[in-house]
Amino acid sequence: MKSEKEKMLFGELYNALDPELSQERLRARLLLKQLNDSREDQTEERINILKELIPNAGEELWIQPPFYCDYGSNLYLGDKVFFNFNCVVLDVMPVTIGSRTLMGPNVQLYTATHPMHYRERASGLESAKPITIGEDVWLGGSVVVCPGVNIGSRSVIGAGSVVTKDIPADVFAAGNPCRVIRSLENQESD
Repeated sequence: MKSEKEKMLFGELYNALDPELSQERLRARLLLKQLNDSREDQTEERINILKELIPNAGEELWIQPPFYCDYGSNLYLGDKVFFNFNCVVLDVMPVTIGSRTLMGPNVQLYTATHPMHYRERASGLESAKPITIGEDVWLGGSVVVCPGVNIGSRSVIGAGSVVTKDIPADVFAAGNPCRVIRSLENQESD
């Protein structure tokens, strides 16, 4: 029989109030409190907190507090990933982000989802779908990425966009819902 954590990580309906999951979220919340209360000149302390919170991060991770996530352990980050102020990552399932990817302020990445049918939703069960973001991507301020979305490498997502479907590599996309505006392939530097 699968544990609630196993169900969660396999994208099945699971009980988020399970004691093991609750304990893991508490651990993350306590580390986030330390991170978010730290001062700008406490660089070494922040690095140590982030290593404990997000063990699957590459080199030179920079997160500008405040930052919020569910677990931290389900974040898989390449080198030199940057999160600006007030980002939220609901990492119920894996969130994979490639190297040199930049998140503007208030970016929100949601893997968590709830059943559409009210009776099933009322049961308290939920599920999730993973998010994958390629290398060298830039998400502008207040972008929301919905469960199950993949964003290709080198793409730029305009501020305020709600990304509900996959976005290919090498494009500028924006809007609600987010859609491809133009190609970025073979363009000179701005």
